[in-house]
Amino acid sequence: MIYTKQCSSLDKILPLTECGAGSIGSLSTLQGEQLSYQIAFKTDSKCPLTVTIESVIKEKIKPYLIGTVPVMMPTYPQAFEDDNYISHEPGIFPDPMYPLTKDTVMSNSWYQALWFTVDCSVPSGNYEITVTLSDGENTAVNHFYIEVLPVRLPEQELIFTQWFHADCISSHYRVDAWSEKHWELVERFVKMAADFGINMLLTPIFTPPLDTDVGGERPTVQLVGIEKDGNTYSFDFSLLKRWFDMCRKNGIKYFEMAHLFTQWGAEFTPKIIVVENGEEKRIFGWDVGACDESYSVFLSQFLPALTAFIESEGLKEVTYFHISDEPYEKYLESYRRAKEMVMKYLDGFTVIDALSDYDFYKKGVVEHPVVSINHIDSFIGEVDELWGYYCCGQHTNVSNRFIAMPSYRNRSIAPQLFKYNIKGFLQWGYNFYYTQYSKRQVNPFTENDADMAFAAGDSFSVYPAPDGPIPAIGLAVFREALQDLRAFRLLEGYIGHENTVALLEDVLGTVRFDKCADSSGLILKMRQKVNDAIKKHIS
Repeated sequence: MIYTKQCSSLDKILPLTECGAGSIGSLSTLQGEQLSYQIAFKTDSKCPLTVTIESVIKEKIKPYLIGTVPVMMPTYPQAFEDDNYISHEPGIFPDPMYPLTKDTVMSNSWYQALWFTVDCSVPSGNYEITVTLSDGENTAVNHFYIEVLPVRLPEQELIFTQWFHADCISSHYRVDAWSEKHWELVERFVKMAADFGINMLLTPIFTPPLDTDVGGERPTVQLVGIEKDGNTYSFDFSLLKRWFDMCRKNGIKYFEMAHLFTQWGAEFTPKIIVVENGEEKRIFGWDVGACDESYSVFLSQFLPALTAFIESEGLKEVTYFHISDEPYEKYLESYRRAKEMVMKYLDGFTVIDALSDYDFYKKGVVEHPVVSINHIDSFIGEVDELWGYYCCGQHTNVSNRFIAMPSYRNRSIAPQLFKYNIKGFLQWGYNFYYTQYSKRQVNPFTENDADMAFAAGDSFSVYPAPDGPIPAIGLAVFREALQDLRAFRLLEGYIGHENTVALLEDVLGTVRFDKCADSSGLILKMRQKVNDAIKKHIS
């Protein structure tokens, strides 16, 4: 016997637990949207299951088999009282999405899930998808219905970045940085990022000074070639040009330059490699203070050359700079001094940095803060064009994408971003495949917590398959949140911002950053109500 149940994309099908997901058979969507649903299945048969998809839009359907991974660190002890988790205990969880490249899957008496993503860039109307699972003797037939409304999903307005770690690609695949094979792999990772709504990319003008042990180094991925002759520097931007061109070709619209100083307080300089007297050497790093005269001399030549090149590429308006990630009160003066060193060279450019301390902002040191969502309330209404972020520290009550969190908690971010008109959103780990402080590599399929440092799912959203990336469930669901946000913007054009918020809150209750949906059904109901309102205004 083959058991199947059609479920939403917001239910994680656990292999060792009876499938309690709600059954669904239809969804509505806008043209251009990527719509997803799942079929949970199990069988007593030892035979492989043949998967057959029938639909007039079959070519628009991408099937995946959801894999499982061991999770040893689902969250932190501080979050144990937060009951909006699947579990606080270690276990086996679904996460990697393996493209279904053949029409058979192995099955057993444990639950598994097939995931179907439908590209709804099709004429409006009603479509049926029939998926049949067969072991040769038994058959399970599943019918799913999609209504595509006669209006296109608007373009994404939110600027969204997940930090891109080019060195992790080089390390994992054991290829030299910026070799042709590295470029090929990097482009595949960039394309997937753009396909899932990431439209800003961290650009390694230098090797980014992020999550690096004091005195340690990350593998060099510096895009800018630098030659040093005494106190005179010359710069080669040809690799940076190739980076810009590759990113733009694949749908990236915004660029953030790697931080100009070390993390957490701007006390030291980033690792920078130059060629001097024909020899390649490191001249800056943990052994050189942020305000060292030698670095000031370097920046006085580098930043004017870099900004001139960016302007020549027509990218000034879409390029952002960083000083130091997550400065806090103890390092206010070192951050201030570092910023004063560079701002005279960055006229007309926007400088953003992740921040949690409102007093730090209030003192005028960071004009464009990117605020952790568990501290963002103090900044709402005080900052124009406010950005938000989450990482490992956002584990209680707020939205996030830890593997042990339910997907409806992930997608809850959309109404929050909409209500408070958040301009940009940042998450630090698109593909971080090292331990905390970059001390060693990890195998992401078996070690997803950076050596028990971060809750599983925090440090990467794509898995490195042999030929390139495959998505994690968290990345796919966050794209659905981005699509929700775009649908809200469409409805806002018809009925205004306040009325759209009121419609959302009629389903969800008061929308706040510290309050997430507690069921898949609530998110689905919210989105259906938005679609129904849009349908009424276009009919």
